[in-house]
Amino acid sequence: MNHSENVDQDAVLRARTMLLGSGGLSVEQEIEAYRVLAEVSPLTYLPKLSEALVSFGYAQEFRDRPDIQLALHAQAAAAARRIDAGEPRRTDFLIRALTAYQHQLYSVGRRVDGFAICEEMAEAGRQGFKQGQVQSPVHGHGRLAAVLAEEGRHREAAEICGRIVQAARSEGSADVSFWATVEWAAELDAAGFHDAALDAFAEMVDADRSKLVAGSTSLAILTWELVRHSQMLDAAGHRAGAGAARKEALGLLAELGETGERRSWSDILSWWIMLLGLSGRAQEPAASPRAPAPPFGSTLWSHDTRQAYFGSLPALEEETARLTEAAAADPRRHLPGLIATHRRVTIRSALHRENRTHCILKPLRPLFDNGVALARRLDDLGAEEGRALLARALTDRSMFLLAAKQYGEAHDDFLVVTALLD
Repeated sequence: MNHSENVDQDAVLRARTMLLGSGGLSVEQEIEAYRVLAEVSPLTYLPKLSEALVSFGYAQEFRDRPDIQLALHAQAAAAARRIDAGEPRRTDFLIRALTAYQHQLYSVGRRVDGFAICEEMAEAGRQGFKQGQVQSPVHGHGRLAAVLAEEGRHREAAEICGRIVQAARSEGSADVSFWATVEWAAELDAAGFHDAALDAFAEMVDADRSKLVAGSTSLAILTWELVRHSQMLDAAGHRAGAGAARKEALGLLAELGETGERRSWSDILSWWIMLLGLSGRAQEPAASPRAPAPPFGSTLWSHDTRQAYFGSLPALEEETARLTEAAAADPRRHLPGLIATHRRVTIRSALHRENRTHCILKPLRPLFDNGVALARRLDDLGAEEGRALLARALTDRSMFLLAAKQYGEAHDDFLVVTALLD
């Protein structure tokens, strides 16, 4: 096809002159020039057009205009789809544009359309791998796994996460990331494959023991992993293994209390937050296509599920206040519900805080302290579940104190946990 037959040649000349001029162009002018030139030189200008549209869609001036953001990112995706299959970076351009487009679709509540784009991203990654444009056969698959988890389709999500981990291993990476492994184990567990989830998590813990010796991970990270592993083992009925994991974690906490970390680490709060959120998944409503929920274990939450999760915090706080009054009158009856609701508030508050500031000790400590106080009240009443709930509350506070670098107190709390459980 002769593109010049249907293009205004004066417009083409003006566009080239604009781009070659010494004066600075606005983003809008640059995009319009690329639009014109993409018709006559698509190999050169379609990638430029797509990239410019993606960037413009994130401009500060459109922060409160989701309609404009959506339109710009839809145009970016359309331009990226037209990039020639022989362009070596076509897959990267396409997935970058599709990532922005699906994000906006989920932001405005168009989950069905957003899901289709996530599937397109995965297919683009598969085709890009076949054509040698990307190195992994699961390039672009991560977001699809997350949205499947949001809809309760955990078996499908686990299958994708497993392929992501296996691809990393087959590419010669001896160090599969914490994030990929935790997401895989989380989805296996949610899908009912509890033994497989335990195996995946145990393999990560083993690898991080070696990394600790080599100085490439922190005492705190391994401690958080061991504690989460002990919770999984307890849930599966493996009491001996859970006790061994807690004993090992207690030893690491003792070292931290005496000498601190073996080397300085800048920011590792995300490790704690990820495992804390995952530990509370069982107390949240199950995800389904009609009622999506956050993909605990993943970092790739959709905008709408994130908004709903944190948006429910005021209602949960009101419920906590109501149950507090009820528990004052009838503690044996209402304390278990109060403890459960308070923990949901605590976890949400911790996740919300971590997304905004690393100052966690002063604002969050009252929540964890209150959780322990409530559980201790129930245990003092001789309630059957009191000991287990007290151990959980102390575990939560201990791991929080570890994140806040209050090592001695973290050790003291966890010492009580091991006495209660082991």
